[in-house]
Amino acid sequence: MKNVMEATDLSKAYGDVQAVDHVTLSVKEGALFGLLGPNGSGKTTMIKMLTGQTKPTGGTATVLGVDVISDPVGVRTRVGIIPEQETPPSFLTAIEYLEFVAAVRKIPEIDKKADFWFDYLDFADKKNVLCKDLSRGTRQKLMFTQAFIHEPALALIDEPLINFDPIMQDLVKEFLVGYVKKGRTIFISTHILEVAEEICSEFAILHKGKLLHTGPVADLTGRGEHLPSFFLSLVRKGPHA
Repeated sequence: MKNVMEATDLSKAYGDVQAVDHVTLSVKEGALFGLLGPNGSGKTTMIKMLTGQTKPTGGTATVLGVDVISDPVGVRTRVGIIPEQETPPSFLTAIEYLEFVAAVRKIPEIDKKADFWFDYLDFADKKNVLCKDLSRGTRQKLMFTQAFIHEPALALIDEPLINFDPIMQDLVKEFLVGYVKKGRTIFISTHILEVAEEICSEFAILHKGKLLHTGPVADLTGRGEHLPSFFLSLVRKGPHA
């Protein structure tokens, strides 16, 4: 399998704070890759750098063969992105927002594709509601839709189950697993370890900006370990252990 994402010594500093500290990792095509870490570990910053939303202060990275520094827009046109905070434009209705996304991405037959997602995620009754009047859970459904409506080869999702009730969480997990079975790739950032163990094929642990571990989930389960306990043992040792 080829790598769809490669980062080498990727770093991001905000003044004296090193949010991401010389991280090197790669993600193979067809993986459901989980970037794990406590709050403040640098996960969101990593996704922002890998999607060209913020410029690294050091290192290099390519996503689907596109350099995130020299062509950040090129990266964003090729991938699906769901940020941690859902932010559809407040002045558009749900369907108007998807029509806008379709125009930007040049997606044909948007009405048919939008109707599929309205039905699949069970929010067809909110189709003509202004985004500012949608609940947080419904806004998350809309952001999920905009990330996958063009069927990207790679999607990067920051906390995929945030704001979803248990029924919707189960549906979304099922979708993500099925999506990678089609040969596509998912990169998620989460601190919910049980979810990562359940659905991810590969994982990396980030703590205080440093990469502590990366490898297949099956390597842990094959030797009788569970991801939550493995994660806690590494993080408690600290990044300099």
